[in-house]
Parts: sequence; C-alpha cells; structure tokens
Amino acid sequence: MNSSKRILVAPLNWGLGHATRCIPIIHELLRYGHQPYIASDGVALALLKKEFPELPTFELPSYKISYAEKGKNFKIKMIWDSPKVLKAITKEKKAVKLLVKEHGLDGIISDNRLGAYYKKVPCVFITHQLNVLSGNTTWMSSKAHQKIIKKFDACWVPDVKDKPNLTGKLGHLKKSKLNIAYLGPLSRFEKKELPITNDLMVLLSGPEPQRSMLEEKLLEELQQFEGNVLFVKGKIEDEQVREEIQTKKGKMLHYNFMQSNELENALNQSEKVLCRSGYTTVMDLAKLEKKAFFIPTPGQYEQEYLAKRMQKQGLVPYSKQEDFRLTDLSRMMDFDGLAQFESMADFSSLFGVFSETWALEAFSSVKENSEPTSTSLST
Repeated sequence: MNSSKRILVAPLNWGLGHATRCIPIIHELLRYGHQPYIASDGVALALLKKEFPELPTFELPSYKISYAEKGKNFKIKMIWDSPKVLKAITKEKKAVKLLVKEHGLDGIISDNRLGAYYKKVPCVFITHQLNVLSGNTTWMSSKAHQKIIKKFDACWVPDVKDKPNLTGKLGHLKKSKLNIAYLGPLSRFEKKELPITNDLMVLLSGPEPQRSMLEEKLLEELQQFEGNVLFVKGKIEDEQVREEIQTKKGKMLHYNFMQSNELENALNQSEKVLCRSGYTTVMDLAKLEKKAFFIPTPGQYEQEYLAKRMQKQGLVPYSKQEDFRLTDLSRMMDFDGLAQFESMADFSSLFGVFSETWALEAFSSVKENSEPTSTSLST
C-alpha cells in the first residue's frame, strides 16, 4: 500500500504570514514523501510559486480582504465586507471539492481558509487564533471561529501548549472539545552566525493600503537614521528590484521583495528589525533571537494585542503607526529581544491524520453527527 499522500496546502491571502508559515509544513510533507498541492490567491500564491516552482499550484477565489485607511474603521469595514467574504467561501468550497476529485487528493491543510474543506477527505485547520480578538465582540467572533474549526478533523496551533508561550490568550482555551495539537512555533528560517552588515532591517507586509502608508512614513523617518538600513517592502512582483539610496546619515538598500533564503541571510545579518507584529513575524524573530521594534497594523486587534504583550514582558517595544518617530528605536536597548522555543512538532504523527486507518475511524465517529459544511460556514 502506497503511504504517499496528495495533500492540498491552502493558506489565506492576508498579508504574507499565512503563506510563509506553510513553507516549513510543505518542506515536511516533501521530506515524508508526500505530494503537496498548493492553492491560494494573490500575493500568497505568488510567494509560494516562487518558493516551490516545481509544485502544482491552483488559484482559489479571493476573499478580497483589505484594511480601512483609518484603524478605528477596521471593524466596520470587515463587517461591511463580510457578505463578499461569505460569497468567496462558498465559491472556495466548490473549487476545493473539484480539486479533490480531479487530482485524487487525500487530504487538506487549510491555514485560515474557511472554505478549504471537503467532508470526504481528512481536513486540518491551522490557526494561532482559537480566540479571535475583535474588541467588544470578541466572545462572538471567537465562538464563530471555533464553530468553523470544529468542522475540521484536527486543529494545529503553531505555538507551545504551556507557559511561557508566544500567543497568550489568542492560541489557548481554558476548555475545549476541539482536536488541538500544538506544533511549537513555525518558522521557515534557521539561526546562522553571520557578520552583521545591516544596522537596521525594515520588513513590511500586510494588506493595502496600510502597508503603503507605513512604507511612506518609514522612508521619511529613516532619512535621519545613522547607519545602514535594509528596507524590504514586501511587494511580491514578477522581478526583484534592488535600489541603493544615500540618506543624510548613511545608506538605505531597497528591495521590493526577497525569497526565503535571501530573507533568512538578511535577517541573520541585521542588528535590529523594524516590522509589523504579525504572528508569523513574531515566530520568525523568535527563531532568529532578534531585537525588534513593532508597529502593529492600525485597528488589527491581534497585532495590537501581541505588541502590547511583548512590550509588557520586556521583550520588544512598540509604537502606534501614527505616533512613531525615529527616536523611538532607541527604546530597543532596554528590551531583551525574542528567544527561541524548541520545535515540538512530530510531523510523522501529525501526518497520520491522512492515513486510511485514521480517516476510517474519524469518519465513522465524527462525520455521521456533523451538520452539512455549507450551513456552518455560511452562517
């Protein structure tokens, strides 16, 4: 009996974080002799195509997620966009069903794609948000998310189960009936002992228009920075563009994007990192044991929570986007920076979810009692 499985890996296209943290999982699938198929849209799909040019890729319907220009309007815009998102999820479910049938797929790993699910194959959901922070509607958004996760056969959380951990209340529930496995932090990078060539590295990502707004602000503020700045804009385009600019007190090297191996070296060669407080970035910086400064995306509760939590723990300082000034970077001296957690993922066991034995047991006990997927994901 052939133990090799065809597994669809489908990350959400919301910034680059969901796609980049799927990179180590795709590598593990390949290491264990499985055949990954990649499905997403937009920059997430573009990035994975560049990382894995030899793997089959498919485009899924876009959720068309974008941020409000003002952080205070973030929630109202998400509510306004929700009918469009639900419509995309319905289309996504049909597209995934077709992919499973056409390519004989044996399982699905969805990183926060709510419609990347098909009841006739084992499905895994990856999230660090068992609780979804949304201000005074957190209870409701968390329950809704947990209801969706329940439709999957397993939930993988990229963090450690016990304290200390990286996600805090985001990735931990007091009580749960979900089939949760903690992977330990996921990163596509390795720590290397390389000479420091960048005094500061700026690493941008995330949906527009906030990515461009921060880029514009930082380019202006960093004109007065003393030293060498490496500025990676996080714009996934067909060709890599490199530009060197002389600033008032040093030089700034611009890239529109970097692929994983270049980014790994650049981060290892950087003294300090200025970036968003997205969770994938937090995991990467912890793996590389970096000193950092966070500017959370305005209005995004999760990034604001992580930034406040890291500052409170004395690890990484942060500033609101509208308040940031160059002088704020000096605060990094008073913080410890992030440190590694040992990876605890046993992928041999985790991939057992896609075995025939596991699937037969799961379907006989769980699927008989579950509601139709379309009902749960469209409410």
